[in-house]
Amino acid sequence: MRNTVDMVDDPEYEEEEEPSFSDPEDFVDDVEDEELLEDILREKPQETDGIDSVVVVDNVPQVGPERLEKLKNVIHKIFSKFGKITTEFYPEADGTTKGYIFLEYSSPNQALEAVKNADGYKLDKQHTFRVNLFTDFDKYMNISDEWDPPAKQPFKDFGNMRHWIEDPDCRDQYSVIYEAGERTAIFANDAKEPILAEERARWTETYVRWSPKGTYLATFHQRGIALWGGEKFKQIQRFSHQGVSLIDFSPCERYVVTFSPLMDTKEDPQAIIIWDILTGQKKRGFHCESSAHWPIFKWSHDGKFFARMTQDTLSIYETPSMGLLDKKSLKINGIKDFSWSPGDNIIAFWVPEDKDIPARVTLMQMPSRQEIRVDRTPKGTQGVVTNFEIFRMREKQVPVDVVEMKESIIAFAWEPNGSKFAVLHGESPRINASFYHVKNNGKIELIKMFDKQQANSIFWSPQGQFMVLAGLRSMNGALAFVDTSDCTMMNIAEHYMASDVEWDPTGRYVVTSVSWWSHKVDNAYWVWTFQGRLLQKNNKDRFCQLLWRPRPPTLLSADQIKMIKKDLKKYSKTFEQKDRLSQSKASKELVDKRRTMLDDYRRYREEALKNYQEQKSMRLELRGGVDTDELDSNVDDWEEETIEFFCDEKIIALDDL
Repeated sequence: MRNTVDMVDDPEYEEEEEPSFSDPEDFVDDVEDEELLEDILREKPQETDGIDSVVVVDNVPQVGPERLEKLKNVIHKIFSKFGKITTEFYPEADGTTKGYIFLEYSSPNQALEAVKNADGYKLDKQHTFRVNLFTDFDKYMNISDEWDPPAKQPFKDFGNMRHWIEDPDCRDQYSVIYEAGERTAIFANDAKEPILAEERARWTETYVRWSPKGTYLATFHQRGIALWGGEKFKQIQRFSHQGVSLIDFSPCERYVVTFSPLMDTKEDPQAIIIWDILTGQKKRGFHCESSAHWPIFKWSHDGKFFARMTQDTLSIYETPSMGLLDKKSLKINGIKDFSWSPGDNIIAFWVPEDKDIPARVTLMQMPSRQEIRVDRTPKGTQGVVTNFEIFRMREKQVPVDVVEMKESIIAFAWEPNGSKFAVLHGESPRINASFYHVKNNGKIELIKMFDKQQANSIFWSPQGQFMVLAGLRSMNGALAFVDTSDCTMMNIAEHYMASDVEWDPTGRYVVTSVSWWSHKVDNAYWVWTFQGRLLQKNNKDRFCQLLWRPRPPTLLSADQIKMIKKDLKKYSKTFEQKDRLSQSKASKELVDKRRTMLDDYRRYREEALKNYQEQKSMRLELRGGVDTDELDSNVDDWEEETIEFFCDEKIIALDDL
């Protein structure tokens, strides 16, 4: 304080003039608020904030005050399945609701899910909901009257996507992963030795999968899935799904389903994604609590429907919309399993018994949801009893036949393209293999039972009739090759510690293998004939996986197939000759050399015949119009002349010799 007083009293101190902060009279302020306060204005509330979480529901029943509370409860029960509803508004006029309502969700994704699943929901005979996002109204109001055609996309030619079927020797292909996953190769199967078609290092990071018709090869990567195809296995498509670990194809090869345990969030379902293979677009995402029972979705035979089971619920979806069939799931208390028919859009689901309620199997037609058969099983007696219920789907009212077994069941499998089924039952070391035949009259006949089998798995040939009973892993790879036409054991063999059995699509060959993924030594795959004759032992360093490439359905009609079978002996001679010639490399090289020489001769002969025909006019002119090209030409002009030759006659006595 003393210093301040001294400064005021000091005559040399003069107070400085205070600066002016006022703008000049001619000053123009051209600085926008966005430049000065950009970070603050960014957080300014917008007029449209929140409306992207609002849906508008039309065709709601118009009710008075006495029924309004009941209507609200019904609406809340339907729409709360898609997320948390924060606000509900029911406009009224003259004491009744107007027939439309506004619902606000806690997030835009929940509102979008409500639109996808509830639009078209049938509340009753008179009311079918139409659900739209509130933000869509502006979009629909501002649609231009001028139509802009979409840009033409360039055509990508990937070559012949089914080239392997045109192999002149009818060789099927298979994929092999070895060196602990570092290398992946595609081989063409040959009785002598496999023929390498393609091989790449680090082609996949885990394993590979073929599509159901063999068109695509799927490889796994940390960032997603890649599909390969064509003669040179070019990349056809890729799908970005971080951490993907499982995939599944639709039977029609139109869609692929991917699963990742890393991506799921409550607002945006990403655990399971369904993709369109042709366009690469994401069709829909789903939540998934567990992938223990993969595939989560099961497809109908034609790919038109797919379904998943959750607790007390069976949800059936339709393509291409990927929405719930009829906008609602089936409520089935206690459902434990379900399956699609392999030939019709019929779904079967099973509910076990519960207290006094018997177990039941229900067959339901899709998309009508008509129950065509419900079979209830009476409460079982004490002890382990297994009933095989055979539904005759092509007969009126779907009659059911029952086969009862009092032993525990190890494995069961239907015969492809046939009417038999096989069952492994009992306890080790007394495991029995039973074969049953379902006759046309519905009677089920036990045709054969082999006792004391070392088997825990059944592998039918894709064409039926032949099968392999295998004791994999803990049973040391015991193999039994069976012809079920007369139930004879064609051969009994062993592939020690075998972990997998794979039939080729034609049913001519079968592969047994020891995978490095399950056993760290003796990794190899062996190729057998369907009769159990060992053809090859292929040892691969840290062999992991072998998968046969599937074949698409044949384009031949039933009559054409019947005709080929009738003339099979005629065709078999050609193939037998090829087989004999290809038994050794030397014979194969000789055949190739002879085939080249024959082709050269045919080309030379065609050229010579062409020249011969071109010179015919010259020959006729030189020979006075006489055509001498044929031996029998101009017979009338021939003259017969007899020529006699004189021969000496000598008589030699035998004694002189």
